[in-house]
Amino acid sequence: MAYEAEEVRISQEIFYTLISKHEIREEDNKELFDGYTQNPRIMTLVKNQGDIAECTVERYGSVIYLIPYEDNDVLGFSKQELKAKLCKSGATDKDYYLSQFVILTMLTEFYDAQGSSSKSREYIKVGELINLVSDRLLEAGNNMTEDEEEKTGLAFSNMLESYTALRSDEKGRKTKTTKEGFVHRILLFLQEQGLIEYIERDDMINTTKKLDSFMDWNLLNQNNYTRVLKVLGIIEEEEKSE
Repeated sequence: MAYEAEEVRISQEIFYTLISKHEIREEDNKELFDGYTQNPRIMTLVKNQGDIAECTVERYGSVIYLIPYEDNDVLGFSKQELKAKLCKSGATDKDYYLSQFVILTMLTEFYDAQGSSSKSREYIKVGELINLVSDRLLEAGNNMTEDEEEKTGLAFSNMLESYTALRSDEKGRKTKTTKEGFVHRILLFLQEQGLIEYIERDDMINTTKKLDSFMDWNLLNQNNYTRVLKVLGIIEEEEKSE
């Protein structure tokens, strides 16, 4: 397929904008947005550039996003980089996986994969999130065998050990050795990525349109959502209560 020189130029401008800003909003740059959405040839060129850079380019509503592949350490974060950002210095793999569990727990509280939108609530208090993480880690850590942990891919007993080592501060002080401080660091990182609004003075978490769109369009199809619930042990709890 032969492309026009102008199509190549526009596709390169679109991809450069995605590299530098990670997104293109219709309201901010309608010319590039329309070039991508209304010309399949330009869209193909941009997606091909994404493949070469180990990324996927996706349009969710009125925004085009550049999403690095999971193992893309150039445009995304490596495990070591994430560990440094999400956890205190000297953190172990147990601390890192605990941080992922906190994020996963938060996502399942906000989104339930039902109806026209997967979002099920508008906000969550930080204290409620901390309690949910504690409850689910205790439930899974005390009841799952090593074989079951291996099947789910999550070492709940190790995460529970790391979480138990963190103090609870009645005054909510966010020091590195407290549960409040551990969660606080994670929330700041998610806010920096434009995924949540963290209102510290009210200890409140809201999601952004960026995260809502990503969950609706990409993550929470029913199969993925059911798998997440099984990992967290929620499905088993609901079945027992019926």
